[in-house]
Amino acid sequence: MLDRKKLAIIHITKKELGLDDQQYRDLLEQATGVRSAKELDEEGFRKLMRFFARSKHFRAHATAVTLRQKMYVRHLVEDLGWDENHLHNFIAKYYHRQRLDELGRREASKLIEALKNILTRRFAAGHNRSE
Repeated sequence: MLDRKKLAIIHITKKELGLDDQQYRDLLEQATGVRSAKELDEEGFRKLMRFFARSKHFRAHATAVTLRQKMYVRHLVEDLGWDENHLHNFIAKYYHRQRLDELGRREASKLIEALKNILTRRFAAGHNRSE
């Protein structure tokens, strides 16, 4: 059985993709053989995430931020201890966009590198995640 964070990731992805319940359950069954995320184990979760990342559903166009990039940004933001507001302010200040979804693939790559650098500097200076 999956923990709450992984179930939340699945449902956030469902929402971001604009899938209705029937589409979501059909994709879930196609990718993992089950119709409810509560039935997934770790292997099923990884299969579903790989399926999502490779699917045509996950980009509005070829230059748009990818699902994989969005998920990685979310992971880095969590490691930094930032809330959604902090991320939005950072994106607005440095990328002149209002939301992560408005970034292109190249901008998202630059954002990822910037967040990784902030995280590296923070840990090198001896700070913890909550600071």
